[in-house]
Amino acid sequence: MVQSECWLLRGVLSFICLLLMCINAAPDLCKPLKTVQEDLNISKRRRFMKMNFPINYTIQVHYEEVFKLRNISRLNMSDDEEPVLKRDLQDLWLTISMQGIKKVLNVLPERHPTRQKYLSNLDNLFKQFEVVYSQQNPPNGEREYPERIQDIFDRLQSDEGWKSVTPKSILDNCYRTMLCLFKECFTKEDDRYDYCDENWRRGNKTT
Repeated sequence: MVQSECWLLRGVLSFICLLLMCINAAPDLCKPLKTVQEDLNISKRRRFMKMNFPINYTIQVHYEEVFKLRNISRLNMSDDEEPVLKRDLQDLWLTISMQGIKKVLNVLPERHPTRQKYLSNLDNLFKQFEVVYSQQNPPNGEREYPERIQDIFDRLQSDEGWKSVTPKSILDNCYRTMLCLFKECFTKEDDRYDYCDENWRRGNKTT
């Protein structure tokens, strides 16, 4: 009887150790995401995405690619039948952000300073983050998005619904929505801002 209890205890301890190892082995999203944040700082966005382009220069993107904090608020509105998960919004953010960067890269000449000194590197940082994100959130063939999220993904692939935006605004929205959807990576104990509040940036001159 005592021997059986010892074996049972060993089994439980082994399971706990294995579980802890799996938890510790999980990739940390915050480290690569903070690297992305460093490259999305306001001084670089102004220099490379505004000053290096002609005044009032715009590119064509889908309406859905103008992904703002208010879009997150609307998508988060309660729907008991098909609730939107944070992962749904994070998936959407990553797709829209990477697609927006590609749109700008596609219009830039090979020797354009924004391409060479900034945007190509930012594109690579997003790809590195995508790898870590996929490891932590492995694709599930049985998982389906809520209808209102899937509709956005579908419209991103359509040939209709275009809007003119400045290159800088693409990264401005990318930065602000990132702070909201991954706020656990950026929130500090003394932080006065709610990154998901549309008004928070008005009092924060660094964004």
